[in-house]
Amino acid sequence: MPPDELAAWLRLTLTPGVGNATARRLLAAFGLPQQVFAQSASALRQVVTTAQASALLQEQPGLPAQIETTWQWLMQPGEEAGGPQDAAVTRSIVTLGDENYPPSLLATEDPPLLLYLMGRCDWLQATGWPAALAIVGSRNPTPQGQINARQFAQALAGQMAVVSGLALGIDGAAHEGALQGAQPERLATIAVIGTGADRVYPARHRDLAHRIARQGLLVSEYPLGTPPVAANFPKRNRIISGLSLGALVVEAALQSGSLITARLAAEQGKEVFAIPGSIHNPLAKGCHRLIKDGAKLIETAQDVLEELYPLARANLEMQIQSAPPAAATTDNDSHPLLEAMGFDPCRVDDLVARLDLTPAEISAMLIIFELDGRVAALPGGMFQRLS
Repeated sequence: MPPDELAAWLRLTLTPGVGNATARRLLAAFGLPQQVFAQSASALRQVVTTAQASALLQEQPGLPAQIETTWQWLMQPGEEAGGPQDAAVTRSIVTLGDENYPPSLLATEDPPLLLYLMGRCDWLQATGWPAALAIVGSRNPTPQGQINARQFAQALAGQMAVVSGLALGIDGAAHEGALQGAQPERLATIAVIGTGADRVYPARHRDLAHRIARQGLLVSEYPLGTPPVAANFPKRNRIISGLSLGALVVEAALQSGSLITARLAAEQGKEVFAIPGSIHNPLAKGCHRLIKDGAKLIETAQDVLEELYPLARANLEMQIQSAPPAAATTDNDSHPLLEAMGFDPCRVDDLVARLDLTPAEISAMLIIFELDGRVAALPGGMFQRLS
């Protein structure tokens, strides 16, 4: 992103009194942020209040420093907060007008204007946003709850990314399980955080955050330097559900914040799943309430996959709908991709060289064929045709 474009987006997000909804109205009326700030006061007042128009026309005192901090953060490879430097870990910012903005989040009622990303942005660039499941629950789970979260995430990680919030308890166990089940060159887990992307909270999860960055993504909508603020954590839950095909609640009390994520997922038209527990366990009461309200009772990871398989397939096929006609369907047994694979192990790069398709289109089709049992993922980022 060019510096002037970055500066305009940051100015829009940091203008006092201008929230996401107002900013989206301005973008709809005038185009990109540079065009918004080129408007006169009278033109702005056609869309926003007089006070908001006045704020938009005044550059905020701390803006130049924030722009410089953000630009330096983008240019610096490796990890944050004292973690080991790893050139594979990179940073990126995607905006509401960016073609790389997650489509499932864009379709929600309140998509963030900016997403700060840190981790395997190269994998994201190659394959697009993955089919994903949110796994959430109590910050103070039972030992069995932690085991359930870890085992479900590990079992599901081979088929889809696991999204959670990096909190203590179920969130952390879900991220750990996903990392244990990680597949080569695929985002294993996505941590949506409630601070700036240059902060790790809670501090106890510093090592976990660094490991996520090496095999997944850390995602934040908040400006760099944003400290832990209680109100920001429930707000980020809409991103956790928005990035996912559904939400699995492992353990939750009746007043748990995890039920907010489940409610948001339902409002977004996503599937909601819950693991039942003992009637004597207070942390099972939230899950039981969800089940009474229509959430699907889940006992195994296969239960989740059976429900989400059609959605995952549809999500992936959307990614290849602009591919050449011969490759835009995966229903044909003599599909060009299968023919190009032969029966020897190969890499995505090999198939890019053989076909007129992008890495993202090929990766999406490979996952569909894997779900169908026609392709197997092998160690080292290799794939092999099975039928």
